[in-house]
Amino acid sequence: MPDDARARQRTGTGLGLLLALVLAAVLLTALPDDGDREGGGACAPHSVASWSAHQDLTAEFARYGDDPSRTDDWTGGDGTHSVRLPDGRVLWLFSDTYLGQVHAPPNPFGESFTWREASAPLVRNSAVVMRDGRLQRTLPAPLFPDPAPNQWRWPVAARVEPRSPGSSEQVLRVLLWVRTAGQSPWIFGVPTATEVATLSLPELRVESVVKVLDQQLVPDPSRRVLFGTTLLEEDGWTYVFGGDDGQAASRPVSRAYAARVPKGRLGEPGAWRYWDGSAWSKAKPRFRPVLGDGRGTGVGSAFSVARVDGTYVLFTMAAGTDGLTSVTSYWSCSPVGPWHGPTKDFSPALPPGGQVAAYNPQVHPELSGGGRLVLSYDVNWLDPGGAAAQLSRNVSLYRPRFVTLRAAPTR
Repeated sequence: MPDDARARQRTGTGLGLLLALVLAAVLLTALPDDGDREGGGACAPHSVASWSAHQDLTAEFARYGDDPSRTDDWTGGDGTHSVRLPDGRVLWLFSDTYLGQVHAPPNPFGESFTWREASAPLVRNSAVVMRDGRLQRTLPAPLFPDPAPNQWRWPVAARVEPRSPGSSEQVLRVLLWVRTAGQSPWIFGVPTATEVATLSLPELRVESVVKVLDQQLVPDPSRRVLFGTTLLEEDGWTYVFGGDDGQAASRPVSRAYAARVPKGRLGEPGAWRYWDGSAWSKAKPRFRPVLGDGRGTGVGSAFSVARVDGTYVLFTMAAGTDGLTSVTSYWSCSPVGPWHGPTKDFSPALPPGGQVAAYNPQVHPELSGGGRLVLSYDVNWLDPGGAAAQLSRNVSLYRPRFVTLRAAPTR
């Protein structure tokens, strides 16, 4: 495949995720009374009470990405996730990523944008190390090699765990989505498998990759579920959320699913349990969504869940055309629902021009505290045909932005 065609195909994967999120639709059921809610008085309806742009974090990624002295390093990416390491560093994980060198403005069109050559490398994943709030270096990219021809890995959520239960040695586990190149409507890849990678600490060397859930035998790609868009720990369990790709089939929205693993055992496929609608199932899991009917209710294919006091709060893009610009949230007293909402939307800042959209809202617990959550969102060019050129013409477009928000009881 020619290099320019390959670059267009890779950029299409990120745009496919963007379009998936734009099509997200959410309309949930009426709120139950207190007696119906798990968690009792500790759980209450929540929504975003206030938010503001997190200028420092956004500016730090701009500073790092705009540094012309680096010749083979991160200059932009999407699929933003993060994890704090035991030594205090924060590792940032990205899906499709531009490397290479950037150039100071003006660009070849005479515009005041930092820019890159159209031939700049684009890889499927990357990881950038931050210490004391300052980005320091990009690990060799791609960090996770392609598992097979025409397949690739996108990193999602990550956690530090004991190497084995009871061990004093810690390792980093990273959830990976495996996708396979496909034809329309699967321009962003056919869902294939969920994997878990183990990285050594503090070196961050990839030691192994284990397949947790193979979906290749599910005949309908829109029914395949990939886990790891978000995770959280609760009462000795790690809850891992995932979604299907309903937006690429006849269903207009994706559905959310839940799995759980005993804390410290993410890398053991046999330890995973999947919600089947009434219990946590092990053998040949028959998934049942915890949110979404595939028609009038659902989520985008990337979303995030946080625990706020006694309530679970889920963040995703808003329904319909508002999904281009606005984030909304839902609440529940249990990881498996029922989920209630949507609540009031908010619209974080986007670059000027009108041809860009926000997607993939992700909470970063390691940067949150004091009653406030740090949330990132990715930005991309809307027109798939012209995206690669636009993202090189103005490198600031394809980078995460950040907000700080407070979720509070609504009564």
